[in-house]
Amino acid sequence: MERVVMTKKGNEALREELKLLKSKERSKIIKAIAQAREFGDLKENAEYHAAKEKQSFVEGRIKDIETKLSNAEIIDVTSLDIKDRVVFGSTIELENIAASTLTKYQIVGEDEASIENGMISYKAPISRAIIGKNLNDVIKFDSDAGQEIYKIQKIEYI
Repeated sequence: MERVVMTKKGNEALREELKLLKSKERSKIIKAIAQAREFGDLKENAEYHAAKEKQSFVEGRIKDIETKLSNAEIIDVTSLDIKDRVVFGSTIELENIAASTLTKYQIVGEDEASIENGMISYKAPISRAIIGKNLNDVIKFDSDAGQEIYKIQKIEYI
C-alpha cells in the first residue's frame, strides 16, 4: 500500500473525523433506517433508500480514513533540523514578480489541501517547483495563465 504523507495537524483532523463518523453519524443513520422501515414497503421508500445511501457513503469514508491512517507517514516540520529550505510542511511566502503580490502557502498532504485556507498539496505543480528551494530563490512555474515567476520571500516551520 502506498504511504500517505501528512502533517501532524492533518493526522489529528482525520482522527477527529473518524471519531465523529463512528460515534455520531453511524448512530444517526441507524435511527434513520429504523424510522424509514416503519413507513412500509422498502421498494418504494425514498427515506429508506436515502438513509442506506448515506450509510454506504459514511462506511466508505470510514474505511478510507482507516486505510490512510494505517499507512500514514506523519511529518512534523517543527522537529526537523532544516534552515531556509522549502520542505513538506513548510509555510512559504512567495512574491509574484510580475504582479508584485505576496502569497502565503503551507505545503501539506493531499487530504489537508485547501486553497481557501492557504494549504496546498505537496503533489501540486507549484509545490513540486518550490520543494527543495532556498530562501530568496527565484522559481518559474507554469499555470493556467501561463508562466509565472516567484521569489521565495520567507520560509517558516510552524
